[in-house]
Amino acid sequence: MNVKINEYSLRSAKSGPYGMTLGPDQEVWFTENQGNRIGKITEGGVITEYVIPTLDAGVSIIAAGVGKELWFTEYKANKIGKITIEGKITEYNLPTSNSGPFGIALGSDGAVWFTEITGNKIGRIDANGKIIEYDLPDKASFPSMIVAGPDGALWYTENQGNKIGRISTSGKIAEYPIPTPASGPVGITKGSDGALWFVEINGNKIGRITPAGEITEYPIPTENAKPHAITPGKDGDLWFTEWEANQVGRITLCGQITEYKIPTPNSEPHGIILAQDGGIWFAEESNKIAQLIY
Repeated sequence: MNVKINEYSLRSAKSGPYGMTLGPDQEVWFTENQGNRIGKITEGGVITEYVIPTLDAGVSIIAAGVGKELWFTEYKANKIGKITIEGKITEYNLPTSNSGPFGIALGSDGAVWFTEITGNKIGRIDANGKIIEYDLPDKASFPSMIVAGPDGALWYTENQGNKIGRISTSGKIAEYPIPTPASGPVGITKGSDGALWFVEINGNKIGRITPAGEITEYPIPTENAKPHAITPGKDGDLWFTEWEANQVGRITLCGQITEYKIPTPNSEPHGIILAQDGGIWFAEESNKIAQLIY
């Protein structure tokens, strides 16, 4: 497969784009972890940025909500943020101090669900800002990314607990151990095959888990690639970023992996999504947003 990668530089040399999602306006939205902004980019590469009110908030992951709003996590500020497509920002303090909110996703119940890495909890926030928190069974699980599953529940990675977790919208939790020890799961997404797919940053593998909890793992060809985020593509395959290897990978539903080099050396790719234009967009912490066309 032939691919073309276009890269767009951000105005600030210290922006650190990190999380990424497709907004309700069908534009690509992203977080600037170092720049303390929320940004969006058009298909033609036009970038708009919005400053977060709280200084050094540690903005991490962003996800589309219901209607014309997006939600994001503020890891350092211990807040959940909301931004309209016009750029109006509202922030909500978490009940648990120093909880480290990180992953975030829209649930099947219309609420937004998020992980609390250091608080060891899964949180839920509704449209009015009401927050409920659920404690995880393992006190050192380090929940990272989260996604809505095909079964109506939320699925998340336990980076230190070495498990994939499932929480129902009523708060019931189940956990599934990953076969590879200390695999360090991070990104997770829903595949076109009805399973959840995730990356193992330390195990150097791509994992697949069915709603019944059956796990299959596929080794990444490049050693120590440090996969970070994963998203479904337009053809049903999945695409993922390789932070250490400076590559973007593609895995078929049968487990065949192909890798593509990023033009900018040491670009540190993180968040990745499928955009309305059919391209794969990803954030480079080296202050660029990239578009992969295939």
